[in-house]
Amino acid sequence: MPPLPFTIVIPTRDEAETIVEMVRCCLKYSPHVLVVDSLSTDGTPRLAEAAGARLLAVPILGKGHAIRAAIPVLATELVLFIDADGSHDVADIPKLIAPLQAGLADHVQASRLMGGSSELHGSFQEFWRLAGSAFITACINWRFQVAISDSQNGFRALRLEVLRQLDLREAITTIEQEMVIKTLRKGFRLVEVPSHEHARIFGSSKIRLSRVWFRYGYALVRYLFG
Repeated sequence: MPPLPFTIVIPTRDEAETIVEMVRCCLKYSPHVLVVDSLSTDGTPRLAEAAGARLLAVPILGKGHAIRAAIPVLATELVLFIDADGSHDVADIPKLIAPLQAGLADHVQASRLMGGSSELHGSFQEFWRLAGSAFITACINWRFQVAISDSQNGFRALRLEVLRQLDLREAITTIEQEMVIKTLRKGFRLVEVPSHEHARIFGSSKIRLSRVWFRYGYALVRYLFG
């Protein structure tokens, strides 16, 4: 039986410095690369299409909105999400897809705790991001009696039929933990694989904890107990 096809989805907003290389690298692993762009003003959409990606423009900000907008247009049995900033190791794509191809998982997430991170250290902003991620992951482990290590990484792959059943609602990066919690609540098989997180190639993270920390807390309680 031939391996199941998969689409690589890359959410973007102003990633002109990295998107061409990301698309070209992703095309080595799948001919189906979808860039979902949210109101970029730096030419990211044009560059993505020129590099060979299919483009979906989303007229609203927020990674959650971008991921949710992609779901209805996907046609392959598997889907992989990867960030556009170069922090995720494209060479690890086969590691995330393999458990799905083998029928051993429904949702595979890359773990920075298992693979290490070159980004989450060195400043108070990064310290609080790591501490918050560890707290949320610990709450998820307690609620579902599991032992995952990373609930916030955007590098993950799922069966499309499973992704559609999660009924995702979040508008921003809280959609990562929503995916994890709903996967476990619905009894789907969640597997982790180690993957190193590199520092962004260009620019800085668009996450500002002072603006969104309460949304992480609200989403955690909402999906853990709602």
